[in-house]
This record gives sequence, structure tokens and C-alpha cells, in this order.
Amino acid sequence: MDDKLVTVAQYTNPAEASLAKQVLADFGIESVLTGENFSAMYPVPSLAKVELQVLDNQAQRAQQVLQADKKSAHFQPGIGPDEQKEQ
Repeated sequence: MDDKLVTVAQYTNPAEASLAKQVLADFGIESVLTGENFSAMYPVPSLAKVELQVLDNQAQRAQQVLQADKKSAHFQPGIGPDEQKEQ
């Protein structure tokens, strides 16, 4: 079967994109990032888009994982696990 890559998320911050890629890997979903080098060379958010892509047959699961992870403290800037426990 010849699956194509589809974009499941876009980021302006390459570090955030890499973190999302690792989250998917933790759930056994292979992914690739496109545009990382462009965003490093031209750090203008409106121009630099890093795309997170997965195989078409894994796109729905990847989006579910990313949505669930967004709701966690993991993606909240400035709030780490220690701060979450104190709240």
C-alpha cells in the first residue's frame, strides 16, 4: 500500500514542532518535520511554518494524540510538572 504524507499540525516554533514529533513517537506514530531549516534561517513567524506530517492512515490518531497533549501542562509555556502539582 502506498500511503501519502499528510500535515496534521503547523508550528512557527521549531522546538515546539520537535516536541510534538516526540510526543507522537511516544505513541508509536512515526512522523516527519518539514520546513525546519527554513524557519531556522528566517525566524519570521509569518514566513516560517514547520509542518508535522504523518502517513495518511495514522493522521486521525496523530491528531487525537496532539489534541490530548495540548490540554495537558506539557504545552503550557512556563508551567512545568512541579508548578502543576502546586496549583
